[in-house]
Amino acid sequence: MKAVAIQRFGSPEGLTVTDLPDPVPAAGQVLIATGAIGVGGVDAVIRRGTVTGPGFAEGHVPGSEVAGTVTAVGHGVDPSWTGRRVWAFTGLGGGYAEQALAPVEEILPLPADLSDADAVTLGSSGVVAHFALSHAHFTAGESVLVRGAAGSLGVMTVQLAARGGAGAVAVTTSSAERGDRLRGLGATHVLDRAGDGDGPGSYDVVIDVVAGADLPSFVDRLGPNGRMVAVGIVGGYPPADFGARLLAAFRKSVSFATFSADTVRVSDRQAVRAEQFDAAARGELRSVVHEVLALEQAPLAHRKMDAGEVFGRIVLTP
Repeated sequence: MKAVAIQRFGSPEGLTVTDLPDPVPAAGQVLIATGAIGVGGVDAVIRRGTVTGPGFAEGHVPGSEVAGTVTAVGHGVDPSWTGRRVWAFTGLGGGYAEQALAPVEEILPLPADLSDADAVTLGSSGVVAHFALSHAHFTAGESVLVRGAAGSLGVMTVQLAARGGAGAVAVTTSSAERGDRLRGLGATHVLDRAGDGDGPGSYDVVIDVVAGADLPSFVDRLGPNGRMVAVGIVGGYPPADFGARLLAAFRKSVSFATFSADTVRVSDRQAVRAEQFDAAARGELRSVVHEVLALEQAPLAHRKMDAGEVFGRIVLTP
């Protein structure tokens, strides 16, 4: 089968089209003929070499979510899955390929009215946004700032905060055009990347997709009892001493947390995901697909992400 592997960590040019043997599902797995492959921020973080470990050697095939048709099942898997159209979480790799393996507990049947491209745009982002807001103990009436709102995770956080009755939903983004699109999704205030602009003076909740060197300045924007939750590090790691800003705000009782969906039970993730897929099929949630590219154009997709050109999510198709 055709796949895209990281032959050299660093720039997008390290992504190379290669031929690999057809995968065979092991016990508890299904094999999926991919119809759509989500290109996420975590893929870029892995490709840059920010995430290291034994599972990330050269030759690693990135991609954590796909949608397509189940073509084979492993031992112990109900054979009735064969032929069904599903969304699947593949782990932290294996998705950039014509065929992908996934544990049967990490697949979900798709509504007829939801496309493969929409599924991989919503599948992971919607769940992370939902549980990140829960992790922040967000309640109706509170003000929310979404830092890095133009990506698929930010887009979903804006929609869910607005649907949850936020008193204000402020966003940071890079242009007025993007700001207008985010307003159409529920944002009430549009700020620049530094967080400057006409917005509330402080926030009850900050959901941060970016991290990086400027993270401490957004800690400063928390109001009394404010909560900041980091859900990504697309901008790199924050300064090692950023905790000093938390201590400087000691009397405001602010808090900082990280959030990964890995800490949520699979059954809980799948229940929320199913609800969101149904809502999207009814038109109550919007999937924002920036562009659909061929699998071979994965390096171009990553260049666009690195340049900050993507609004929503890029989807690859084999």
